[in-house]
Amino acid sequence: MAFEIRPTEDLVRIMAAGGGFRINAEARASSDLVRIATAAVKGGGQLALIGMNTRRIEDIVDIALAGKGHVSFED
Repeated sequence: MAFEIRPTEDLVRIMAAGGGFRINAEARASSDLVRIATAAVKGGGQLALIGMNTRRIEDIVDIALAGKGHVSFED
C-alpha cells in the first residue's frame, strides 16, 4: 500500500488506531508529520520517516518531540 498518496487525516486515523508504517515524507508538510507523530503516541504504533535529509533540523526535532519515541528517521 502506498501510504504516501493517502491524505494526512487517513494516516492520523491509522496511527491513532494502533497501526504503524514507513513513509517517504519528503513531500509532506512538517505540520502534517507532527500530527501523524502525535497520533502514533496515542495509538502506540511506530512511524518510520524517510526522505528527511533536506528538512530543517528544527522540523525534525519538532516531529521527534511530538512522537515521544514512536518515530524513527531513516536515510
